Amino acid sequence: MDLFVIRKKMQFFLFKFDQNFLLLLIALIVGIFSGIAAVGLNSSIAFVSEFVESFHYTWYSFLFPGIGAALSAIFLEKIIREGSGHGVPEVIYSVGKYGGLLRFRSIFSRLVSSTLTIGSGGSAGPEAPVVISGAAIGSNIAKFFSLNERQRITLVGCGAAAAISAIFNAPVAGIIFTLEVILAEWNSVYLVPVAIASVAGTEISIFLKGNQIPFKSSGFSIGFEDVLAAAVLAILTAMVSVLFTRAMEKNHHVAEKTASFFKLPFWLKAGIGGCIVGLIGYFLPDSMGEGYHSVREMISGVYSNGMTMVAICMLAKILTTSITLGWGGSGGIFAPALVIGSFTGVLFFRISSFLFPELHFVSEGCFALLGMSGVMAGVLQAPLTGVFLIVEITGSYEVIVPLIIVSTLSSTLCRYLEPASLYLKELVEKGQLLRPGTDSRVLSDLKISELIEKDCINISPDLLLKDVVSMLKVSKRNFFPVVDKDSMKFIGIVKFDNIRPYLLNPLLYESVFVYQIMDKTIPTIQYREELKDALDLMDKRHLFSIPVLDDKKFLGLLSKATILDQYRRELKVQTSEV
Repeated sequence: MDLFVIRKKMQFFLFKFDQNFLLLLIALIVGIFSGIAAVGLNSSIAFVSEFVESFHYTWYSFLFPGIGAALSAIFLEKIIREGSGHGVPEVIYSVGKYGGLLRFRSIFSRLVSSTLTIGSGGSAGPEAPVVISGAAIGSNIAKFFSLNERQRITLVGCGAAAAISAIFNAPVAGIIFTLEVILAEWNSVYLVPVAIASVAGTEISIFLKGNQIPFKSSGFSIGFEDVLAAAVLAILTAMVSVLFTRAMEKNHHVAEKTASFFKLPFWLKAGIGGCIVGLIGYFLPDSMGEGYHSVREMISGVYSNGMTMVAICMLAKILTTSITLGWGGSGGIFAPALVIGSFTGVLFFRISSFLFPELHFVSEGCFALLGMSGVMAGVLQAPLTGVFLIVEITGSYEVIVPLIIVSTLSSTLCRYLEPASLYLKELVEKGQLLRPGTDSRVLSDLKISELIEKDCINISPDLLLKDVVSMLKVSKRNFFPVVDKDSMKFIGIVKFDNIRPYLLNPLLYESVFVYQIMDKTIPTIQYREELKDALDLMDKRHLFSIPVLDDKKFLGLLSKATILDQYRRELKVQTSEV
C-alpha cells in the first residue's frame, strides 16, 4: 500500500472527528516529535562536545571550531541548500508570507549543522535550530493532513513551543515565546493547541532525560534595595543587549566584505570565523560552546573569576557568538544571551557591592538570574519570555517581581534604541516582516496580476477627437489607454479631463488628434511588481488608477477601488477562526 493511499485513509478517519478535537490531537503528535528532536539535538551536541573537549589543551585545539563551522556551512549550503544563521527569522517569515509552509528537510537540517557548530566549540545555542525543526515538523504534518492555512500556522507554533519547552523543561516559557515572538498574535485559537504541544514536549524530555531543572538555585530573600537595584540593572542589560545586537549585525557585514575582498569560498569563511573563536576560547574557555557550566557556577555563587575577568568574559562571549553566527556557523542566540546576561548580572552585583558596601543585596546568584532575564528580554524584545523562561529554568519563583522590572524596562529601552529585535532585524531591513492581519501581510498576499481591470477600450494615437467622444457613450471608464496598433506598446493615456476643454466646441472634433491631447507622463507599473510599491507610487502621484504593463505592452488598469475591495476580503480570511 503506497503512501498516498495511507494518507487518504488517515484523512478520512481523522476528519470524522470534530475539527477542533482533530487539531488538538495533531498538536499532541507535533509536541511529541518536537520533544524527541530537542532531546536528540542535546544528546548529539553533548556527544560531540565530549570528544572535542579531550583535545582542549592541545596547541591545535583552536582548529576544531573552525572545522565544525566549515562542515556545518558545507552541509547547509551544498547538501541541504539552506542559508546559515539561527533560522528563527525563516520561521517567522514563513508564518507571515507563506502561511507556515516549511520544507521537509528543515526538520533535520539545523539539527545536524548546529551539532557540528556548537559541539566543536562554536559559541551558539541549540534552541533556535530546534525551533525551526519543531516548526517544520508541525508544518509538514499539517501538509500531510491537508489542513488549512490557519491550522498549519497553529501547528508551526505548536512545534516551536514544544521544542523550547523540551530544551529547557519549561512549558510556560515555550507557550509565551511562541505567542510573543513566533506568531506575535495572542489569539485564543492558538493557545490551547500550543499549550498541549508544549506540555507534550516537556513530558517527552522528562521521560528521556529525567525531571531536571537546568539551573537549579537556592531560595532568595528579596528586599526593597534589591528591587531598586533591579531597575538600575535593567539599564545595564539594555545597553549590553543593544551591544550584542549590533555586534551580530556588524560581524555579518565584516564577514561578507572580507569574503568578497579575498574571494573566500563560503566554507572557508565559516572556518576562519570558527578558528578565531577557537583562539579566543583557548584563553577564555567560558566564551565557547553553550556556556551553561558558567551560568550554573554564577547562580550558585561559586564563580571564582574576579570582577575584571567577568567583564572580559562577557565581552568575549558577545564577540565569539557574533563571529560564530556572523561568519557562517549555525546555532541560536538563546544560550549566549543567558550566559551574557548572567555575566552582566554578576558584574553589576560586584560593582554595586564595591561602591555601596553598606547595602546588603540578596546574593550574586540572584543578580545572575536578573541579568539573564534582562538580556534575554532585551535581545528578543520579548519581556514575558524573559520573565517566565528564567523562573522555570531556575525554579526561583520568589524573584518574579524584580524579574518583571528588569525584563520590562530592558525590553522597553532596547525597543527605543533598536526598533527591531535581533530575530526581526533582518526581516525588517528586507521588508519581509509580515505579521498576520497587518497591512503589509495583507498586501503581500494580493498580486497585481490578480487585480488588473481589463475592460478598457484601447485607442491609437492617430484617432480623431470625434472618435474618442463617440467612445465615451459606450465606455464605463474615464480613461482610454493609447496603444500603438502595430507593436501594441503603451504610449500614453487620454483622461476625460483631457477631453473636457474641447467638448463644447464641435469644430475641433475633426482637427484634434489623440496624440495631441494624451498624457505621456503618467507613471506605469509592471505586473510583476509588489502591490505595496504600486500603492506607494499611486499615493505619491495622487493617482486613483495606474496603467499596468508587461514590459511595454498594456495589460490593463489597477485602481484603488479594486484594491480596497480585495483588501477587505483578504483581511477577513486572515483574521477568521480556524
